[in-house]
Amino acid sequence: MSEIRELIEALVAFRDARDWQQFHDSKNLAVALSIEAAELNEVFLWKDVKASEEVDKAKIKEELADVFAYALLLAEKNGLDVKEIILEKIAKNNEKYPVDKSKGSAKKYDEL
Repeated sequence: MSEIRELIEALVAFRDARDWQQFHDSKNLAVALSIEAAELNEVFLWKDVKASEEVDKAKIKEELADVFAYALLLAEKNGLDVKEIILEKIAKNNEKYPVDKSKGSAKKYDEL
């Protein structure tokens, strides 16, 4: 069993033990994911680059775990293979951002 599958199964077991599946429709999982991402952003709010690299790693860890958890549950809800969709996205981005045009640049693909 893959590590990703193990994580999803642990999350589902936790969820199901509490009868929370009834609340885990795609919309609510996406909203929860967005809220947790905002809470992660809050850790860095109003900090300059140097200070943002010195934030409490425990806070990052806590919020990032929530982001990952909701993302994995959303993938599971929709029958998506996390490894597969990430590798597909990397392949798509490889085409949009060829190394010779994008290396060292923060420009969007349509500006390269």
